[in-house]
Amino acid sequence: MFGIINYETFLIAAILLNVTPGSDTLYILGQSIGNGKKAGILSALGISTGAIIHIVLATFGLSVILAESVLAFNIVKYCGAAYLIFLGIKSLRVRKPSFPVKNSTILENSSDKKTFVSGILTNLFNPKVALFFLAFLPQFINVNYHNTTLSFFLLGITFLCTGTIWCIILALYASKLSSKFRQNPKIKVWLDRFSGTVFIALGIKLALLKR
Repeated sequence: MFGIINYETFLIAAILLNVTPGSDTLYILGQSIGNGKKAGILSALGISTGAIIHIVLATFGLSVILAESVLAFNIVKYCGAAYLIFLGIKSLRVRKPSFPVKNSTILENSSDKKTFVSGILTNLFNPKVALFFLAFLPQFINVNYHNTTLSFFLLGITFLCTGTIWCIILALYASKLSSKFRQNPKIKVWLDRFSGTVFIALGIKLALLKR
């Protein structure tokens, strides 16, 4: 249907790939453990939004630029690495205020927006995601089908849905397990440092990434 072949095999492979620990998994764990359930879920949704952009770009062939151009690949890679390291340093330096904050609702909304956007950027600036879609999805598309663009897009959305469900489950469990620890200001500082260390490690890993 829609030029897709071996869909059941694709679905199983997609689930296995999504539950395999990777950069997105570690990022969501860092946000969930350090900042709670809401931050974890927003990070997961942000990463999924970034993946949608990758899927659209790959569907219309724009991601081929990253596959063929070393310069484009490196620009995206180093931007993503720098951003992750920036987030890590920011988490290491953060401190909880010891006094009531005015306009806390406004600050919370602003923080939620930043968390969501951060999820988008960390995924969008990972060129390996684009290359993955270009390499993996065509294996399940009938090249003789008249509209392979539709096939590619449907497979991408399927992969995205299974990944989003897993990421949200991950965020919920990670935040639940660490909720009691976050209530202790001293432990919260160490959780922030843990998150920061994870982000910096991801940034360094991305910077060292080769095509």
